[in-house]
Amino acid sequence: MAPRRPVDPAELRAALERVGPWMSGESDEKPPRSDLAAAVRLSARILEQIAPGSSVEVRVPPFVAVQCIEGPRHTRGTPPNVVETDPRTWLRLVVGSIDFAGAVDSGAVEASGGRAAEIGRLLPIARL
Repeated sequence: MAPRRPVDPAELRAALERVGPWMSGESDEKPPRSDLAAAVRLSARILEQIAPGSSVEVRVPPFVAVQCIEGPRHTRGTPPNVVETDPRTWLRLVVGSIDFAGAVDSGAVEASGGRAAEIGRLLPIARL
């Protein structure tokens, strides 16, 4: 498989701005699926770039699942270290409007495995 091209930070910022009012709660109107998908996928790919590896899987259904953080690699079945959340919560983590530990404590983020908490030290990865 050919390596993915690096994510352009300007492209991520533009995608986040398109979903910003919904993400922040200023608007209840959900953005178009394509805009939401772009913001989620680009931000997850940035995470892959800044923390390459395959010991933690980050899932934001229905849009993306990426592996990151160096360490033991899993190859089949459910990985031992998983972080999963919904798109709005993910994007709020990405821009720093909520913190990882608080999101886990509230149940907005499911984090399993001893290495899953390492995702928290990588966030936020963008600012609006």
